[in-house]
Amino acid sequence: MDEVSIQERLLAGTTCFGCGPDNEKGLRLRSYPAEGEVRATFRPWPEHDNGLGFLNGGIISTVLDCHTAAAVLHEADLRGWKPYEGLPLSYVTAGLDVRYLRPAPLQEECELVARVVDADEARMVAVADLVHDGKVRATATAEWKRWRPRT
Repeated sequence: MDEVSIQERLLAGTTCFGCGPDNEKGLRLRSYPAEGEVRATFRPWPEHDNGLGFLNGGIISTVLDCHTAAAVLHEADLRGWKPYEGLPLSYVTAGLDVRYLRPAPLQEECELVARVVDADEARMVAVADLVHDGKVRATATAEWKRWRPRT
């Protein structure tokens, strides 16, 4: 895609393994707004093998976590809920419930679709699916909480 991703726009300079634009060895997930949801594609690497020729569950969890982050950060940006000064993120993962429904391919591109289902400034909940060949391979519900400095 030619447009700027949510990560490039809102997480510039971060090094998250899953979605940090400045982590050259990371997965470099790129998510884009699309009519009330956030979408991305992900192509696994051979190193992401679960030992049986399918996509490793930890990598699936990582991309679902990072993709819900994109949905939450995009929602926060739309609502004007900015990070506190000097902090790179406005929300952090408080919980992630991943359900593996069927094997995900190791050598083919998968789609990620996420949407925020509950939002207030202190807490958001997002759901995301990893889809291949029209079938949901894994789904996640993520709780995100506002990150602020503690004294």
